[in-house]
Amino acid sequence: MRFALTSLDLETVTPHAGRCRSFLVYEAEAGTEPVKVKDLFLADDQIFHVFEGDGPHPLDEVTVVITGNAREKFIRKCANRGIHAVLTSEMDPVAAVKGYFAGTLPGPAPLPEQCDHEH
Repeated sequence: MRFALTSLDLETVTPHAGRCRSFLVYEAEAGTEPVKVKDLFLADDQIFHVFEGDGPHPLDEVTVVITGNAREKFIRKCANRGIHAVLTSEMDPVAAVKGYFAGTLPGPAPLPEQCDHEH
């Protein structure tokens, strides 16, 4: 199973999924150690905050997106593409993937009042 984790610093899971352009991509199955496959970078017009339509998207290769937080629009766009969006305050990517399988992920980071920063 392939996971994409939002990561502004390419080290930790970060919030604000709809505007995130960089993702850590891991491959894992229940009971196995998650393995980092690559870093994934979206073009400005591919971030889910602005991406519309049902054409191909770089995140189509993943089954799950794990992020610190996201608005309903991001969650809905993922679901429409067959991607399960999971929100958590867990910042360690490997722990987040393991927590997904174990069902032990902590809740999401708080959402900001407004969507005004560019990530």
